[in-house]
Amino acid sequence: MEMLKKFFPNAFKATDLKSFITALVIYVLIDIVCGFVIGLLAKIPLIGIIFSIVGSLVGLYALVGIILSVLVFVKVIK
Repeated sequence: MEMLKKFFPNAFKATDLKSFITALVIYVLIDIVCGFVIGLLAKIPLIGIIFSIVGSLVGLYALVGIILSVLVFVKVIK
């Protein structure tokens, strides 16, 4: 669990409603902005595959961060 706290620090701060909404907004904005930028860069033929993989990893990071935020908020994990 300590390793997850290092990779997802905002998710484990979601103990009240304000910090929960803040964590959700942060992860959604990360996903939207990086998705837009990486989507544009993925159209470049030579490095498009690499940016597609990076975009998928960023999307996965945001999804796991949102799931952890919800689990911390409903006190399933601490």
